[in-house]
Amino acid sequence: MRKDLSRGQEAARTDVLLKSLGLHTICESGRCPNRDECYSQKTATFMIMGDRCTRSCGFCSVSTGHPEVLDPEEPRRVAEAVAGLGLKHVVVTSVTRDDLQDEGASQYLDVLRQIRSITAGIIIEILTPDFRRTQRLAVRLILRGQPNIFNHNIETVPRLYRRVRPQGNYERSLQIFREIKTCREPVLTKSGLMLGLGETHEEVIQVLKDLRNAGCRMLTLGQYLKSSASGLPVEAYIHPEVFLNYKNEAMNIGFTCVESAPYVRSSFHAKESYETLRSSLATRQIQPMERN
Repeated sequence: MRKDLSRGQEAARTDVLLKSLGLHTICESGRCPNRDECYSQKTATFMIMGDRCTRSCGFCSVSTGHPEVLDPEEPRRVAEAVAGLGLKHVVVTSVTRDDLQDEGASQYLDVLRQIRSITAGIIIEILTPDFRRTQRLAVRLILRGQPNIFNHNIETVPRLYRRVRPQGNYERSLQIFREIKTCREPVLTKSGLMLGLGETHEEVIQVLKDLRNAGCRMLTLGQYLKSSASGLPVEAYIHPEVFLNYKNEAMNIGFTCVESAPYVRSSFHAKESYETLRSSLATRQIQPMERN
């Protein structure tokens, strides 16, 4: 398998605009292999609240350290970038900010409101941390901003959490979806896993069942790739046919939309996935809040 990393004119333009506004993207910080492909299609996943994370996950190349003070102008600049790129579907994620009293929930809300004030009719997808101290309040606060998709990645199977995600907690991540479900807001829920870290087929299927039972509807499965010298080693490269089998099994479990292939990432083809799901919901006359 090979990935074309050549940059087109639109990718370069996107890069220049983001840098001129002093914005970070997980595309850059996470060294995503799809970065230039997404940039060339005028899409990007904005990473708010700085580029230093308070956690040190074994799979992630984002820097760990003491974060900077929150920038109150950041939400406005994100909204300007969205408008400048002419985006119809935007993804917003963040570093984890365990240092903040609300763990960054209010910054998410400000970003959502700023984007909607500038760009009408846009689809906004958020990808959040687990908010380990303030989860219930954080989820409810963010939902005030009316995101279309609320994404939180489960990342891996519970047996591997201590090695892959040492400051995370499997049950706490599942609780994000249970909390959203209690709010009964018209928001779609999404999660993702990396494969190739040493998980078994049985463990993956159990995670999918746990996610669906918690209320998650959309799913991404992709190959873990080591993105830094200190990252965890790749234990296995998963064959594309295995990814296809996982997709079929996930659909049978009850997920409405599944992206499953080696280069899939949580925000890769996010716009296309949303449109596919929206069409499916319209056909089946299912409302977004009906998660079970």
